[in-house]
Amino acid sequence: MSSLGSPPVFRRPASRVRRATVGALVTSLAGSLLALAPATTAQAAPTLLSQGKTATASSTEGGAFSASAAVDGDLTGTRWASAWQDAQWIQVDLGSSATLSHAVLTWEAAYGKSYSIQASENGTDWRTVTTVSAGDGGTDNVTLSGTGRYIRMNGLTRATGYGFSLWEFQVFGTTGGTGPTLPGGGDLGPNVHVFDPATPGIQAKLDQVFQEQESAQFGSGRHAFLFKPGTYNALNAQIGFYTQIAGLGLRPGDTTINGDVTVDAGWFNGNATQNFWRGAEGLTLNPVNGTDRWAVSQASSFRRMHVKGGLNLAPNGYGWASGGYIADSKIDGQIGNYSQQQWYTRESTIGGWSNSVWNQTFSGVEGAPATSFPEPRYTTLDTTPVSREKPYLYLDGNEYKVFAPAKRVNARGTSWANGAPQGESIPLSQFYVVKPGATAATINQALSQGLHLLFTPGVYHVDQTINVNRANTIVLGLGLATIIPDNGVTAMKVADVDGVRLAGFLIDAGPVNSPTLLELGPQNSSADHAANPTTVQDVYVRIGGAGAGKATTSVVVNSDDAIIDHTWVWRADHGEGVGWETNRADYGVRVNGDDVLATGLFVEHFNKYDVEWYGERGRTIFYQNEKAYDAPNQAAIQNGATKGYAAYRVDDSVNTHEAWGLGSYCNYNVDPNIRQDHGFKAPVKPGVKFHSLLVVSLGGMGHYNHVINDTGASTVPAGTSTVPSTVVSFP
Repeated sequence: MSSLGSPPVFRRPASRVRRATVGALVTSLAGSLLALAPATTAQAAPTLLSQGKTATASSTEGGAFSASAAVDGDLTGTRWASAWQDAQWIQVDLGSSATLSHAVLTWEAAYGKSYSIQASENGTDWRTVTTVSAGDGGTDNVTLSGTGRYIRMNGLTRATGYGFSLWEFQVFGTTGGTGPTLPGGGDLGPNVHVFDPATPGIQAKLDQVFQEQESAQFGSGRHAFLFKPGTYNALNAQIGFYTQIAGLGLRPGDTTINGDVTVDAGWFNGNATQNFWRGAEGLTLNPVNGTDRWAVSQASSFRRMHVKGGLNLAPNGYGWASGGYIADSKIDGQIGNYSQQQWYTRESTIGGWSNSVWNQTFSGVEGAPATSFPEPRYTTLDTTPVSREKPYLYLDGNEYKVFAPAKRVNARGTSWANGAPQGESIPLSQFYVVKPGATAATINQALSQGLHLLFTPGVYHVDQTINVNRANTIVLGLGLATIIPDNGVTAMKVADVDGVRLAGFLIDAGPVNSPTLLELGPQNSSADHAANPTTVQDVYVRIGGAGAGKATTSVVVNSDDAIIDHTWVWRADHGEGVGWETNRADYGVRVNGDDVLATGLFVEHFNKYDVEWYGERGRTIFYQNEKAYDAPNQAAIQNGATKGYAAYRVDDSVNTHEAWGLGSYCNYNVDPNIRQDHGFKAPVKPGVKFHSLLVVSLGGMGHYNHVINDTGASTVPAGTSTVPSTVVSFP
């Protein structure tokens, strides 16, 4: 790592090819220390708690010896076996805190000579319950005391030259007695407006909320408009800040609006570059004049939409715009890009595309223009390597459910083109419906009960980290629900488990510095999630703007195989609480995990590196960046001997990385004499490849000397003309 003054980056030691040797999982989240109670006699008969629960381990000998084999109830048929070295562990998540009684360890011939049993409430902070120092194999029945949700056999010394090997790891105890069980389901709260075709006054309600939200860029209002299946006539739904409009059908064709869903920029004198934080999903539109207008910029998603006509991405008058994102949608007519500086479209079908400004990128889009970068500036991939659409609320008859779409590989076109999309429907009764006033303690209790989370529109202050520990948990926000961490805590941490889905919410940094705001997996995560990755979709991060906020690193991805699908991670350049030190945020996104894919990555204005990538085989399809406007002088961004911090840096240790359609812009409006040596930095290796890169000086306010490393022309000759400097491929 070459950065001056960067915090240490924790990476697991180099190993053989992960897919072949590491089927092990690591589950770990930071939190409060476990307080073990003195030994007591259980008031109820202890029961077997571990069987069939999620088990993870430090390593495996091979794919046939996974951690789950030690909790499957097969005492002599399946087993977990570790790598052939000391200091290995296996742990089980009991699902909720339990009073512990004893553990039974049934060893295979390769047993542990010395080991400890440890317990934790959060999977990070461990206390030793008991230690075995002279194990002799066979079956160990070990007495336990206290409480814990996570129980670990921490192997210290092997008895043989092989690894630690357990036929079965059984944990016994009792659960319950921790307070009333939280209910799932319920109403959707005061800020969700549900309509059916017979609802009176729909247009009046749409207009009322738009008047409140049109220019409320940093306000506290949050709204979701949900339309039941059916047909709605003569509507113009103007969508302002923190407003979501969605159909409640399983497919877009279930809910039709004969009218428009409109975003324009009249509130900002025809300039759409600040039309943030809104979304439209799951509707069919028949635009009144044949073309719908969706003039947005960052953090505004357009998903599962069918427009029976054209789509205009520019504001009235064709003023500036800086968007945007379309996924899983069908536009029968042409998409008019017009003044949009950049745009990413994924797995859709379009009737055509007009114009390119700086960076228009497509993956898996039927009807997309062919790659022609640098002029026109189109970058097109025939398919998207891996994807999974965002979960969404829908009505199955009269019952609310959340649909969790299936993973797709090398996908092209919409997920719903051939009928009902593939995936799983989960009743709302399995969700804790989070409403304004809910505390972090209650949210975590719901998670520990095994409930998913549905955040209704609102602003939520949390005084402790929201810990998502269970595999396949869904955390879904409506109406840009906003989470603000108090007292410098991390807003949310996800364990290194399969299939967690985070979608549809905003994390807003608090005034006390948080070390991180969102973490996927603990440090040194190594579990293989290729079959069922964690996904982060329409999850946005903001530091400042609504008030002073600070965070050292906004998003840290430690888990392997994660998919980051449309995010805007933004250190505010305007609004309240904005200044070089006032909303200090050194790093935007740091990726430590292997095989991580980003589709639609927007990261802007960080004091140092906006994106740093340490994991192997990372891929990014579309990246948009602006360097921090408010750097006071050259010295403030001096990076050792390098002028400025790259917008996107791949660490020198990385051997394989690939990215398509990347742009970085500078607008050093405090000191226009500032120079960036380059927008992008990467090792020169055969496996590290970049396609379609550009840097541009906005009006000559600062300049780049090169595009990537020492390659690519300076922007200085372009002067104030905002003509990009481009590199078609690197190296």
